[in-house]
Amino acid sequence: MSSKRWLAPWKDSAEKPAIYHCISRVVDRRFVFEETEREKFRAFMRMQENFSGCRILSYCLMSNHIHLLLEVPPMPADGITDAELLKRLSAIQTEAFVAVVAKELSDARKAGNAALVAEIHARFTYRMHDLSEFMKTVLQRFTRWFNRTHNRTGTLWEERYKSVIVESGIAARTMAAYIDLNPVRAGMVSDPAEYRWSSYGEAVGGGPRGNGKKAREGLVRACMSHQGAGFEAEKWKEISRIYRRAMGLALERKSRKATVEKGVARAQTKHLNTAEALEAKENGTVLPDLGMAEMLRCRVRYFTDGAVIGSKAFVNEAFAGARERFSSRRKDGARKLRGSARPAANLLWSARDLRLRV
Repeated sequence: MSSKRWLAPWKDSAEKPAIYHCISRVVDRRFVFEETEREKFRAFMRMQENFSGCRILSYCLMSNHIHLLLEVPPMPADGITDAELLKRLSAIQTEAFVAVVAKELSDARKAGNAALVAEIHARFTYRMHDLSEFMKTVLQRFTRWFNRTHNRTGTLWEERYKSVIVESGIAARTMAAYIDLNPVRAGMVSDPAEYRWSSYGEAVGGGPRGNGKKAREGLVRACMSHQGAGFEAEKWKEISRIYRRAMGLALERKSRKATVEKGVARAQTKHLNTAEALEAKENGTVLPDLGMAEMLRCRVRYFTDGAVIGSKAFVNEAFAGARERFSSRRKDGARKLRGSARPAANLLWSARDLRLRV
């Protein structure tokens, strides 16, 4: 099978989201990300997000690798306005630089030179709405800062980043939860809300600016894009409980005890901590929660090496768009999940059949 990176065949569609799980590891798996490095990487990530038009749905910055769940919307059919271009440039450039570009555009408009206006736009827009450009810019910019700060030279990243195409809906929500549970799996925290450098930790704790709005917008989109939701932070309250359950945390079940007060029976609910939730024999909530939570607490190779993750129809559609990668003997793309990912079998499918250590 070709090693060329998979891109969603519908990447230019305005209706079907192009979502990718991207992973990059530090060379030799060195533990280089301390608090300062994580904060700096997140700043670069948000800057590039504001410039590029790509959106972070979920992320986690670990000691020696990073996870991003990234949506890459298509460039608007009519391009972007001068005002929008200058606004995006201000996310990554100085005021002086933006002022120079603004004057160039103004002079070209006054002269009626449409070709020059288009050339000025093209100078920057080729880096927008593009998966490779987003990842390359963030990783390179962080490397330059890191090398300068730590008086080192050379590459910082182990290899070219990995990416997996992810279907909106259940697959995107599951992948977001998998990403946010990284520090729990690593034994760094018992609750992902306690980890500051992740989408869930930022959404709950507020992040560096104290409001967590960007993180909430991304998680709402990850959980509800298939229902038409955009990046609407106000819907966080609606999805936060469901999302937390998807991570196997704060599961609730009705207590067998009920009290009667003034003739009114009131069922008491018991909030289970992480360990209790995973060990509970009885689950009074959504039936798949415990099985999925157990899966998410494991390292699932499909989520980093599966190429495409989603429903059977979704994976087969992506397979059809990349048919030339496979031999003529292979008739379809969807493969059942095995091993630690078995709880999601028949719900989620992969384009790769990973038989060992999955």
